[in-house]
Amino acid sequence: MSTDRSASLSVSLSVSEEEARAEASALDAADPLRAHRDAFVGSESSLVYFDGNSLGRPLRATAEHAAAFVRDDWGGRLIRGWDEQWMDAPFTVGDDIGRIVLGAAPGQTIVGDSTTVLLYKLLRAAFDSVHAAAPARVEIVVDRDNFPTDRFLVEGIAAERGAVVRWIDVDLDGGVTADALTAAVGPRTAVVLLSHIAYRSGYMADAAALTAIVHEAGALMVWDLCHSIGAVPIEADAWGFDLAVGCTYKYLNGGPGSPAFAYVAERLQGALAQPIQGWMGAADVFAMGPSYEPASGMRRFLSGTPPITAMVGMRDMLALIESVGMDAVRAKSIALTEFAVRLADAWLAPLGVLVASPRDAGSRGGHVTLSHPAMREVTARLWDDDVIPDYRDPGGLRIGLSPLSTSFAEVADGLAKVAQALRALG
Repeated sequence: MSTDRSASLSVSLSVSEEEARAEASALDAADPLRAHRDAFVGSESSLVYFDGNSLGRPLRATAEHAAAFVRDDWGGRLIRGWDEQWMDAPFTVGDDIGRIVLGAAPGQTIVGDSTTVLLYKLLRAAFDSVHAAAPARVEIVVDRDNFPTDRFLVEGIAAERGAVVRWIDVDLDGGVTADALTAAVGPRTAVVLLSHIAYRSGYMADAAALTAIVHEAGALMVWDLCHSIGAVPIEADAWGFDLAVGCTYKYLNGGPGSPAFAYVAERLQGALAQPIQGWMGAADVFAMGPSYEPASGMRRFLSGTPPITAMVGMRDMLALIESVGMDAVRAKSIALTEFAVRLADAWLAPLGVLVASPRDAGSRGGHVTLSHPAMREVTARLWDDDVIPDYRDPGGLRIGLSPLSTSFAEVADGLAKVAQALRALG
C-alpha cells in the first residue's frame, strides 16, 4: 500500500463505524465518477451489491434500449435487420471492445459464443497449429487454481488431441508468477492458458511479462480476461497477446449470459483453424455450398448465428466506459479496494479474518477476498440481509467492487454487516 494512498484514505485500525461512514461520505463527495452511479438500476436502494465481478448491475439506459430494440429493430425491421446491421454486429461491437477496453486495433475482436465455447475454439486451434508445425510440442500449460472451465477445457482438449497437461501449482492467495511460468514452459510446450486476474484471490498477473516468457519458449499464449476486462486497463496489442477471451456480464454489464468476445492477433488469423465449423464462419455465408471453406479474418472464428439481442446491454456499458476512460475506472477501483482492505483490517482481522488478496494495489484486480472458516454461513446471512457478496472455497468471501456503480458508503455499510454476521455466528 503506498504512503500517498494511505494518506488520502486515512482509516486507522481503531476506526469506528460512524467514523468510517463519515469518511466514506467524504470520499463519495470527492469522487469524480460519483454521478455515474445513478445511471444503474437499483443504485437508489439500500441493498449492498458486492458481486459486480460476477454479474454487473444493468444500466437504466439498457431498459429503454432493449425495449426500443424489440419494438423497432426486431419488430419493425424483422428479417431485414440482418442485412441492415446484424450481420456486422459481432465485428462492430468487437471493435468497440478492442478500442475501449482491450487495447486492440480493429479487425481482431469478435463477439460470439459463451466464454467456454470461445476458449475451446481458440485453445484447440492454438494447440493444433503449434503441434502441427512442431510435433514434439505436446504440452498445454495451465495453473491448478485457474477457473474450473479453463482447467476442464484443458483436460478435455488434451484427451481429444493426445496432449499432455502441464500443471503449475500456485499460492491460492496469489497467482502465477514469472518464475513459476518459466519453470513450466520449454521445448514441449504448445500453448499456455492463464487468467489475467485470478478469480479466487484477485491477483493480477503481469500479462506482458508472462506473454514474453511463453513466446521465448516458442509457444502460444491464451489469456482469460473475464475478471479483468472493464476493470483494469489492458493493452493486448502492445503486450504482444496472441489470443484472448473474456466475458461481458461482469464489468461490461451485458446481462446474464451475455456473449463473450474473442481476440486473435492479426498475424495469427490465417494460420488458425477453429474446430467448430458453422455457417457463419464460412467464406460465403449464403452460398449454402457442399463443403466448408473458412472465411478470412475474424469471421472464421464465428460458428452459429450471433446473439444480437444480448449485445444491447454491453453497447451501453462500453459507451459509458469510453466517456470516462479506463484510467479513471482503474483509479476508482484501486481506491475502493484499498478502502475495503483497510476496513477489513480494522473490523474483521480481530475476528480472525484474513485478506486473501494481494495488498499491493498494482497486483490486485477489482475484487478482494476475505478468508474465514465461517464465510459460507456468513454469505447466507448477508444475502438475507440484502448484502450480496459471493462465496468461493476454501472459506473465501469475495467483495466485487464495480467502479462505476459501487460507492464508498456501500463498502462501509457492507463490511460492517460482515462483521455483524461473524459476531452473530460466535
